[in-house]
Amino acid sequence: MAGSLRARPSRSGGTPERPAFTLVGTVRVPHVFVSPTWEIARRIAYAIVVLTVAVVVVYIGRSGFRDTQGNPLSLMDCIYYASVSLSTTGYGDISPVTPGARALNALVITPLRILFLIILVGTTLAALTENSRQVLRIQRWRRRVRNHYVVIGYGTKGRTAVDAMISDGIALSEIVVVDVARSEIDAAGRRGLVTVQGTASRSDVLRLAGVQRASAVVIATDRDDTAVLITLTARQLSGTARIVVAAREVENTHLLRQSGADTVVVSAETAGRLLGVARTTPNVVEMIDDLLTPEEGFAMAERNITPEEAGVSPRSLSDLVVGIERDGRLLRVGTADVDVLRGGDRLLYLRHVSG
Repeated sequence: MAGSLRARPSRSGGTPERPAFTLVGTVRVPHVFVSPTWEIARRIAYAIVVLTVAVVVVYIGRSGFRDTQGNPLSLMDCIYYASVSLSTTGYGDISPVTPGARALNALVITPLRILFLIILVGTTLAALTENSRQVLRIQRWRRRVRNHYVVIGYGTKGRTAVDAMISDGIALSEIVVVDVARSEIDAAGRRGLVTVQGTASRSDVLRLAGVQRASAVVIATDRDDTAVLITLTARQLSGTARIVVAAREVENTHLLRQSGADTVVVSAETAGRLLGVARTTPNVVEMIDDLLTPEEGFAMAERNITPEEAGVSPRSLSDLVVGIERDGRLLRVGTADVDVLRGGDRLLYLRHVSG
């Protein structure tokens, strides 16, 4: 029986065909938090509405009810009877005596009694069924997840990468964070991100994150050997997703590219170069930091050329173009190959961002 819960690749190439209830605690889909005070007040309001309906129904059919002395019911008697009936107390001092009143009690009062009890114990039921609701959220997320972004590692580099993605207009619902540490997963969950807890070098964990349907995978681990394993696994699952990897040492760049990485960012060497430049030209470092901070100032951007821009020089454009992507290659402006723009080119340019 344990073998039936093992993750299997989906026939459609989606997330593993694993029951959603087995993923609770591993995959967490954020939801809107509701204040407990508001939730209790809402349930009390529902209970009052149900009680009011019961009083109205009993009052309309009061001619079929009698108390122990045989007296007809007053409005207060109707309120009293509805209250003790809905709370299942039932003292028996008021009872239906006609067939119509008994039918009213069976067909209307009894369903209202059940509804009333459900509302009153709703807070307890909500706590007991939180796992069930999480299962439903996971099922809905697994059906619709595609063309999203998977961030592996939610340390300093991973959080900064998520910040940059959000600044570029990517919605929180389109980002999935994978990490083995519970503290990092909790931090990402509090931010409203979908999270998967597990070792990212395992294919079943990456499948849970939907890597096979992802648009891009950002690998921001602390160890280069771990990054290589994750890159190999991610590329095996998806041949189309763009894989961006952070490396600590430059000598591991070729290994990461051979493993399937499209872009490798060397953190240690980049930081070292900036430190060396800052010694004599601090303004250069400040400008580079400005380019890497998209909230305000200058930022790097990329776009397709317009039909009107084909055949003209990139230097004649209003945008400050620094590079062109052509046939999958990045060409620097100023070389002979980029004197004239061609159809299908993409411009890498500087844009101004106001705070």
